[in-house]
Amino acid sequence: MEEAIHEPIQLSFPLPRSLDTRIHLRLDIKSKVITLFLTTVAADEEEQPAPLGSFVYALPDKYNPNQPLSTTIFAVEATLEFTTRLAKILAKKTQMPVYVGNSISFANTGLGGTVEEEMEALKKVVEVSLDKLQGVVKSSDALPNGTGSS
Repeated sequence: MEEAIHEPIQLSFPLPRSLDTRIHLRLDIKSKVITLFLTTVAADEEEQPAPLGSFVYALPDKYNPNQPLSTTIFAVEATLEFTTRLAKILAKKTQMPVYVGNSISFANTGLGGTVEEEMEALKKVVEVSLDKLQGVVKSSDALPNGTGSS
């Protein structure tokens, strides 16, 4: 069994462009793999279980470092693109394999989940994740515009 580098990081922060919804994040950092789980909870949904979303595995491609490889382990159409993009960005920036489970819902954002709202949330999740990984994992160059082009 692989040793954890440190205790799992669990935190929450506001979903961009939403009044009462928070993104909950759990980040597990092992010596050879990163696992990230995300979900959203609105103030009026705190007692309800969060639905499961997509689960994606991504790893750096040593032959083409700018294009990480990814495999969908479990797909929920509403969360698959966001999850895949996030997994690839983190794999590229950390040069480590990454598992991402994501059930973020954009239903409570101002416009109900436009591309701009999703990209803003992606940027925030990447920013928070890389901040927590800094010093623990050897990251590559800084993220342009916070999202990369994966």
